[in-house]
Amino acid sequence: LFWADIFAAYAMWVMMTYLTNVWKISLVRAAAIVNFFWGTVLMLPLAIQKLVDTIISNYWMLLVSSLAYSAGQKILFYTALGLIAFGMSGHLVSIGGFMADQMTDSRAEQVSMRSAKLFFFSFCGVVLVPIIALTAFPYIKPWKIRFGIPAIFTVVATLVFLSGSCSYRRRKPLGSPLTTVFRVFVASALKLFYRIPRNASELYERDNVDEIYVVQHTRSLRCLDKAAIILPDKTLEQQEGNRWRLCRVTEIEETKGLLRMIPICLTFIIPGVVSSIGFTYFLEQADHLNRKVGKLSVPLPILLLFYDIARTQFTNLYAKFLNSFGESQSKKYAPAIGFATSMVLAILCCITAAKVETRRLDVIRSHGLIDKPDDKIPMSMFWLLPQFLLLGGFDGVCEVSIACFFIDQFPPLLFKYVAHIFSCTLGLGTMGGVLSIYLVGIISERKGKQNWFQDTLNKSRLDNYYWVLAALTAANLVLFIVVAILYAFRDSRLENLEETEFEETDGPFEDDAECCCFC
Repeated sequence: LFWADIFAAYAMWVMMTYLTNVWKISLVRAAAIVNFFWGTVLMLPLAIQKLVDTIISNYWMLLVSSLAYSAGQKILFYTALGLIAFGMSGHLVSIGGFMADQMTDSRAEQVSMRSAKLFFFSFCGVVLVPIIALTAFPYIKPWKIRFGIPAIFTVVATLVFLSGSCSYRRRKPLGSPLTTVFRVFVASALKLFYRIPRNASELYERDNVDEIYVVQHTRSLRCLDKAAIILPDKTLEQQEGNRWRLCRVTEIEETKGLLRMIPICLTFIIPGVVSSIGFTYFLEQADHLNRKVGKLSVPLPILLLFYDIARTQFTNLYAKFLNSFGESQSKKYAPAIGFATSMVLAILCCITAAKVETRRLDVIRSHGLIDKPDDKIPMSMFWLLPQFLLLGGFDGVCEVSIACFFIDQFPPLLFKYVAHIFSCTLGLGTMGGVLSIYLVGIISERKGKQNWFQDTLNKSRLDNYYWVLAALTAANLVLFIVVAILYAFRDSRLENLEETEFEETDGPFEDDAECCCFC
């Protein structure tokens, strides 16, 4: 299944060039299709996780998403994109949890040396085979074969997965902690006209049981406290029987913590907009530039390789920066500093991209290529290397710092959804890139001027758009600093997560396989 994900991800990575070169779709429409696809992939896991926790297990979600994957390779284009997006999202949600379900303590003791070696070589194959295959992909010219190979791997992976169905350990859904949030809203709405007690100790809380996780009451967002009001006309036992009308103070406080994060989470949307230009407009620019280094023609994915290298190195630098805080109280501010740093990298990336695009347009005009969108431009593809490196550094630091922020600040009872809330914010930004193009295009047409976004790349003014993104990112950085100053940061618990990463713990982090994979 990992193989299927890697091959399908590559096929979707080159989708922008396929839409513009083969289907001859306009630049803006092709970018919108790609952005909506990746935005859907990033946003669906939140809903799928809720589905897995309440209705179906990880096994059935993997099976359904794999079948959707396979069907998505065969049918009409737009329907196929939806099915592939669902398949990718289903795998993102359930593979980690499903693997954790199989590795119980008793099964781990029964693993033979032969099985361990087989698992090791299989894991190496997961890493090496796609690398070798993807290196050869760019030299395959027919698009039917390029998309056919991922389709074959997806079908084979699904059949192999099905072959072990009789031996899989399947855990029944145990309920979603996200339901707690909905319960608090419903219970507080049903008691809208009741008065909140002055003494918080009169609110409902089960603090007499040692093993129950308890959060102290706070006086903010007091309208939600109504969910914990104990009604005088019924016994406590009767009210405890209806969990949609009575909630614990701890559950209310966790919901409050989630709501307090909304302002700072809104600043995470713009990074998604900036990140989305990497697999749309950057890729389209590179596709029309000279790829030769001497007599050797370099494949387009070489830029993806440099992007990944930069992303990895900047992530490692941020990890060292995070570890330098040790156990100090200042460690809780490290994610905010990292995010602000990533915004600076994003600004530099957009400025660099604008400068390079201006040069590319100058070369186009000087060689009379404005009306020849299919001709190669006599300018090296490696002019785009700095912006890909900066984009990789930005994505690496941004994603890790946001992840660390969620791990530190997210309510413990809802911790299972950290990764999905995180990806959902980036998905909103990716889809927001489509809206930004539309709005910027309308504004650029004022006073009878030409729209910056034309049917072809050569006629468009992407350099101006990159300047707009740089300005938006700078404004977002200022807004983030203001919101971060007003935000009350919790103490960092990253060290605690590292210590218990592969252990079973009691309390709010119990049985959280997805959280370990996310870390």
